[in-house]
Amino acid sequence: MIGQGVVLMLAGMGIVYVFLSVLIIVTKTSMKGIVRFNGILPQEAPKKKPAACASGDDDANIALAIAVAMG
Repeated sequence: MIGQGVVLMLAGMGIVYVFLSVLIIVTKTSMKGIVRFNGILPQEAPKKKPAACASGDDDANIALAIAVAMG
């Protein structure tokens, strides 16, 4: 019974090891392929950051948040 458990454990660990090795190989080769074809699609333009709100609005927003939290 113990021998069968050890065999099953070794088989399971071997399958996991082979799967992870194949996963690493496929990931590395796909990265090389992606780099090769990276110039086909144009890059998206960086999005502009929203303008900072005025400091007078901060006090009103804080008061509103406190009122909402209290009520």
